[in-house]
Amino acid sequence: MIIGVPSEIKNHENRVSMLPFGVEELTRNGHQVLVEKSAGVGSGILDEEYISVGAEIVDTALEVFDRSEMVVKVKEPQPVELKMIHKNQIIFTYLHFAANRELTLGFMKTKAIAIAYETVQLKNGQLPLLVPMSEVAGRMSIQNGAKVLEANMGGRGLLLSGVPGVEPATITVIGGGVVGTNAAKIAAGLGAKVNIMDINPSRLKYLDDVMPTNVFTIYSNRHNILNILPRTDLLIGAVLIPGAKAPNLVTRKMLNLMKPGSVIVDVAVDQGGCVETCKPTTHEKPIYNVDGIIHYCVANMPGAVPYTSTTALTNVTFPYVKQIADKGFKSAMQSNHSLLLGLNSIEGKITHKGVAEAFGLEYFKPESFIN
Repeated sequence: MIIGVPSEIKNHENRVSMLPFGVEELTRNGHQVLVEKSAGVGSGILDEEYISVGAEIVDTALEVFDRSEMVVKVKEPQPVELKMIHKNQIIFTYLHFAANRELTLGFMKTKAIAIAYETVQLKNGQLPLLVPMSEVAGRMSIQNGAKVLEANMGGRGLLLSGVPGVEPATITVIGGGVVGTNAAKIAAGLGAKVNIMDINPSRLKYLDDVMPTNVFTIYSNRHNILNILPRTDLLIGAVLIPGAKAPNLVTRKMLNLMKPGSVIVDVAVDQGGCVETCKPTTHEKPIYNVDGIIHYCVANMPGAVPYTSTTALTNVTFPYVKQIADKGFKSAMQSNHSLLLGLNSIEGKITHKGVAEAFGLEYFKPESFIN
């Protein structure tokens, strides 16, 4: 199989979808790997490193897309990339279709095969290709939120930890999954008072057992969210429904309950955000103000730490890339149901319920396309 690795072109996205070790293993198995010139530079990987393990360096993304049977990316295809995708080509990347109608409809027109990192799911419900980036994003949400709380960024002028004689900031994390757990862990380590909310009592019990004493678990419902917002200096949105649009748990009206200069970091922005006033921002212009509340909604936070993010991501994506390359996507999905759940679109049809429901599109069972 010919596998293509284009440069990422989303704003301030410095990750790359494959490391040299992946290229080496694929070429050893008889596959051909095309890497766009300088694709790995942002993550500290030079073209020479790819060449030394068998990759062919090509000058343009157009050549990558034209010649490849499977294109492996990090972020969703940008408008200019959509025009390069051709029928029956496999696109394996983060897609987040449910949050972007234009992207979804545009991809359907290509009649290519969309396999989304974020909906590959194990039997236990874990999302293995989302976990490492969720860990990074959860930790970065506190790092960035702490900065935005400073007065020079428009925040309340609070130090998360406080100092002797001055109480620490209060952080509320909505969602006790991978993002929320990592956010709470870092916030607690910095000395803040941390509330973490979830709708799963068993998860709350687990978090209560493993978290330090400055982390408090609260059942997530509208009443409790309304009650805690006035006491929250930094709100972290960490809600995820695999493949579907995130629910709006904090409405614009509810922002009035928060103190002016409080900060919201909505990590769920990739899936539409769990805060009504959330809209995707970039590393270049990361924040905006709504009703006195500062919003940080960068859709590719891990892109700011590309070395860490690229390494963590490719460690988990490569085994699936190899399966698809070695077996073909149909055989790979027949033998690996987790990978089948990653199939979001094929032949111009939607094969993920969450995406179909988000836009009122017809849903087709993915099994009907691999047998």
